[in-house]
Amino acid sequence: MSNIPETGRTQRVQIRLIVIQVLVFSLLLTLGGRLWYIQIRNGQEYTDEAKNNHVQQVVQPAVRGAILDARGVPLADNETRLVVSASRTELMKMKDDGDAVLTRLAEVLDMQPREVLDKVRLCDSKTPQPCWNGSPYQPIPVTDEATTQQALQIRERAEDFPGITAEPTAVRRYPAPGKANTAQVLGYLSPVTDEELTKAQNTDSPYLRSDQVGRSGLERTYDKELRGKAGVTRYEVDNLGRVIGQAENDKAEPGASVVTSIDARVQAVAEYELNQAMEIARKEMDRNTNQRYKADSGAVVVMETKTGRIVSMASLPTYDPNAWVGGISGKDYADLTGKKSNFPLLNRAIQGQAAPGSIFKVVSTTAAVNAGYDFDGNYPCPSSYSIGGQVFKNFESQGYGSISLGRALEVSCDTVYYGLAHKEWHRDGGIRPKKKTNDWFYRTAHQFGLGKETGIDLPNEVTGRVPDRQWKENFFRANKEGWCKQGKKNGTYVEMIAYENCLEGDRMRAGDSVNYSIGQGDTLVTPIQMATIYAAISNGGTLYNPTVGKAIVSGDGRTVREIQPKAHGKLPFEGDTRDKIDEALAGVATRGSAAWRFGGWPQDKIPMHAKTGTAEVYGKQTTSWFATYTEDYSIVMTISQGGTGSGASGPAVRNIYNALYGLDAAGKQNLKKALLPKPQKALPRIQPDGSIDAPKIKPYDPASQKPVEVVGQALAGAPGRRD
Repeated sequence: MSNIPETGRTQRVQIRLIVIQVLVFSLLLTLGGRLWYIQIRNGQEYTDEAKNNHVQQVVQPAVRGAILDARGVPLADNETRLVVSASRTELMKMKDDGDAVLTRLAEVLDMQPREVLDKVRLCDSKTPQPCWNGSPYQPIPVTDEATTQQALQIRERAEDFPGITAEPTAVRRYPAPGKANTAQVLGYLSPVTDEELTKAQNTDSPYLRSDQVGRSGLERTYDKELRGKAGVTRYEVDNLGRVIGQAENDKAEPGASVVTSIDARVQAVAEYELNQAMEIARKEMDRNTNQRYKADSGAVVVMETKTGRIVSMASLPTYDPNAWVGGISGKDYADLTGKKSNFPLLNRAIQGQAAPGSIFKVVSTTAAVNAGYDFDGNYPCPSSYSIGGQVFKNFESQGYGSISLGRALEVSCDTVYYGLAHKEWHRDGGIRPKKKTNDWFYRTAHQFGLGKETGIDLPNEVTGRVPDRQWKENFFRANKEGWCKQGKKNGTYVEMIAYENCLEGDRMRAGDSVNYSIGQGDTLVTPIQMATIYAAISNGGTLYNPTVGKAIVSGDGRTVREIQPKAHGKLPFEGDTRDKIDEALAGVATRGSAAWRFGGWPQDKIPMHAKTGTAEVYGKQTTSWFATYTEDYSIVMTISQGGTGSGASGPAVRNIYNALYGLDAAGKQNLKKALLPKPQKALPRIQPDGSIDAPKIKPYDPASQKPVEVVGQALAGAPGRRD
């Protein structure tokens, strides 16, 4: 037994308990203090540090959908290239803002240092191109044409190139199948801007910083469908950038493909023939100026008459849309936007405005009939028409006696329309108009769809102009002050016109009306408007919205949305007026002003209808117009400062028809050579994996189609009337 008293043992136990209690209390106090220190005293500091643990997004760009022709041939698609990019964020951390790194990079890429530095600077209102108009946080592509050796140098010497990457990347490609450039129709891409990112935050199609956005053409119209949906992997990272977990993952969805009504083969023909027509025109002498024709720009449209679908649309001067891929160079940008280049980015088929000349007479003929004049009546066609002291001459001062409206269309007699327009001007009150004027000639032009957009699925279409009374009044208010300052009663021609406009520029004068009746004066139209009108005459009167897009095919090929033709109006024909105009336009091609361009044409098998136009523009050479249609197609061509309608544009339009129908110089048809004897109705075949069959296409061979009679034929020596 222990000799320790019971009381002593109890005291020792109590002491131990007290020590333990003190220790526990001390630990609790220490823990509480630490918690107070962390949560209260230094709480904000740790909160700030916790904020540095954030979610980082890694974007896998979606493959942009292709733009295909009507048979599935790619007009725009993607290819893998070695892209060298610079991180502006990393470069800005360096003392010299990365200048030394970019200079070394330029040496490796065989580029000038200034060119590389310019590409990575940010765009603003004062910074000229080239510059980066995308997000400053997105890698900026310096080149998409790096060689394998250049990419290896950059990656192996990473310490010399901080912030620089060289990676295989899918980039846009415009392959120009069969040399069909199609530039203005396709458009081009450039990076999304911060402003666009902000605006798109509340939409159903938000942009990502890595997105490329369509800026013109089909790339812009169908940008939402083509762009697809980028894949995003979200990682949780700490303030040191270390991955601490994966939040979620959204798979990339490829963009849809846009099947168009463009036929790449016909497009190649149209581009070639337009260019040839302009080159030939430049070799011919303008007898009015004693200079060669400048033929500085032109456009041609090939349209299906029964649907409004565009088979071909060409505009010159043109450009290579591949110049925009990977960022445009300063030289290329200057070439595309400088005055000397004559603005190749413009699609002159929908943005080129000019007086239409005699191709406008289908409007004036309809207006005359609707105003009460008999189509088959007799109307004088003298060599000139006088109003006061002013003489308005017929083209080449030729008279045809007393003729019908149909014959006036065939021989393009200006003075018949002068007389009719002058009478209607008097009926409306002349220089002091009635309160309610009929304005048949102006009203009919609006009913034909002029003075407004056709509704084509391409951006930035212009409206043209119908110079009616309302336009006269608005134009006078806007320009009166300038006219009055410039005008002189006995000055130069321009000064005298300004003087006259200052006094009565808001009045519809007799000269305005007669000039307007033959498509001159202040009237402006676009090729797409006139192609739509002539297609409507062919189909019986329906004005279709021209369309290039034909179908949207999802990336997996499972969903196809066809774009159906839509109409926006009817031509104001009554009775048999349409049929009589149709017959007269056939006469233009067989015995009228265009007959010398359609020798040997198989009129019995493929009825041809045409109208020539030569528009006079003050201070410039004449504008050439040629408007035509068959049962299947409407083709309209124009050449600025190119000469006469049938002289400059006629041969090219004939050659396009020859290629479509497979005709030789004698008018004999070979369907094996015909590119598109009937419009393409079916969509290209879609494979189970979503790919689309694409037939091979050969470049256009003009030697196999061009009629001998039109090659290099001099305008001055050409037979027949050349309106």
